[in-house]
Amino acid sequence: MEAQPTAAHAIETVFRLESPRVVAGVARIVRDVGIAEELAQDALVAALERWPRDGVPDNPGAWLMATARHRAVDLVRRRETYARKLAEMGRDLETTAPPEEPADPEDIDDDLLRLVFTTCHPVLSTEARTALTLRLLGGLTTAEIARAHLVPEPTIAQRIVRAKRTLATKNVAFEVPYGPDREARLGSVLDVIYLIFNEGYAATAGDDLLRPGLCEDALRLARVLSALMPKESEVHALTSLLEFQASRTAARTGPDGTPVLLKDQNRRRWNRMLIARGIRALGRADATGAPGPYALQAAIAACHAHAYTYEETDWRTIATLYGLLATRAPSPVVELNRAVAVSMAEGPAEGLKLVDALTAESALRDYHLLPSVRGDLLARLGRTAEAREEFVRAAELTRNERERQLLNAKLHSLPGQ
Repeated sequence: MEAQPTAAHAIETVFRLESPRVVAGVARIVRDVGIAEELAQDALVAALERWPRDGVPDNPGAWLMATARHRAVDLVRRRETYARKLAEMGRDLETTAPPEEPADPEDIDDDLLRLVFTTCHPVLSTEARTALTLRLLGGLTTAEIARAHLVPEPTIAQRIVRAKRTLATKNVAFEVPYGPDREARLGSVLDVIYLIFNEGYAATAGDDLLRPGLCEDALRLARVLSALMPKESEVHALTSLLEFQASRTAARTGPDGTPVLLKDQNRRRWNRMLIARGIRALGRADATGAPGPYALQAAIAACHAHAYTYEETDWRTIATLYGLLATRAPSPVVELNRAVAVSMAEGPAEGLKLVDALTAESALRDYHLLPSVRGDLLARLGRTAEAREEFVRAAELTRNERERQLLNAKLHSLPGQ
């Protein structure tokens, strides 16, 4: 009787982790990302049918990939336009990897990166590109993507459906762009990689604060892209930012998964190798162009990395960098982060002024970090009753159980509790 829930849990976990690779691998065969996602879902259905009965395979990710690939081969065989070609190569496709693309010095030999560039095709709007890539590459649900974008869930669902329909009707191939076409898609690609990392770094929902697999995929993609495009400053800057952020991962949670705030983290657990990589990547970014939004964020992360204790943090420089970032890439979230830095550099009252100015922002209406930050500042000012209200609201808004526990802990630590 216990095999059923065990298999169901394994299926859910494995599919969430492996679906991006399955979709990317199958898309290389069928050359259609929408169909590739459907075939990946078919493999999931097959797993739901067979694993509870036969047991979870030793390599469940490979099982899903093989099942999806076999279905892809069957589908391609049925297409009349491919009938004669596949009569000769169909048997090989079932047992071997898809044929390699023709060698090219600029070729991206990585199915996941192919998938990113394909779903960031200019026939799609920027919003649609990001939503679709997060869905296919990041394995995020529509609800998680909506939270990341601070927009309603139905809006994201419509974007994804329309994006897949557009790619199909426009016959957009699963391909690697070159020259100007690649440059045109680069901004969206960087944004998507960053959003995937962020979802792994601070999951919007679920029982765990971290989803390390997403962080690893995003960092690997950024590194590959840096090697591919050595003259692109923002590519190196994004890689630097992710290296710095990833360096803190081990210190961000306790042994039981409880979140550990930045000021309480054991900085000896920060990964100095990743910090060194981040410093080198930031140097390459500085050497190849003027600082863009990712370079400014990487510089902020570098300030934290250079501080061996929380008290040594150069908050004035961080506040200045956030001010520059707000000019280059204005957003309510950047302003909220700037408010935190200002509160540390100039005092909580100054930070609260900036936060209060953001309360009317519709994009932050359901963003749990706004009342969380406001609660922290009110608590520092001794306005306990107001801080309590903000922490309660923040705990109600978050969909991540670990963050909810942290907010409740802040609530109960207030005087008078």
